[in-house]
Amino acid sequence: MKKSMPPDSPLLFDAPPAGPDFLMELSARKDGQWPVAGTDEAGRGPLAGPVVAAAVILDPDNIPDGLNDSKQLTLSERENLFEVILSTATVAIASSGPKRIDGMNILRASLDAMRRSVLSLSLAPRLVLVDGRDVPPGLLCHGRAVVKGDARSVSIAAASIVAKVTRDRMMARAGAVFPAYGFAHHVGYATVVHRRNIEIHGPCLLHRMSFRPLRKDEPPADD
Repeated sequence: MKKSMPPDSPLLFDAPPAGPDFLMELSARKDGQWPVAGTDEAGRGPLAGPVVAAAVILDPDNIPDGLNDSKQLTLSERENLFEVILSTATVAIASSGPKRIDGMNILRASLDAMRRSVLSLSLAPRLVLVDGRDVPPGLLCHGRAVVKGDARSVSIAAASIVAKVTRDRMMARAGAVFPAYGFAHHVGYATVVHRRNIEIHGPCLLHRMSFRPLRKDEPPADD
């Protein structure tokens, strides 16, 4: 039975470079930690929908051009890179839905989705580069936290693109099921329109009831 490996001490960088590169992956390869996966999530902040995580192992001889933090790319750039990544890299995707988020809290649900995405890879990594300050517990290899990792590592950047495009597509489909909320436009974020629609229609099954303003902090008054 495989045992969970404790995470390495997080590498917390403060000043991001001009763009992501493959240097951390190459350094790990020299140290015998290969293959290297990058993992990232999309959707921690919205009031509705899942948090989606992706894990990506890039082919060092076929790294797509233009990889960057998904937030720095246009919609068309993300969509194009998404297809290229799927065709050239080893990719796995996992998500945590609203019920899991409400039950675990958003941080744990995000880390759990990242863990499951890594464990679902068809190629087992020896090292996982994780965007942020926390390494998911339960990885079967070493993990390394990299602050602003999607701006540093092309593997993490690729994972951020896959997670973002996947979640946006999920929310577009949700918009067809729950047309009153406009999910296809704001993908669950707390826009003025989204808040107004919640006030009019009340929350639906996709809303995170542990998030403000949906969360009820005060206990009900006694009769």
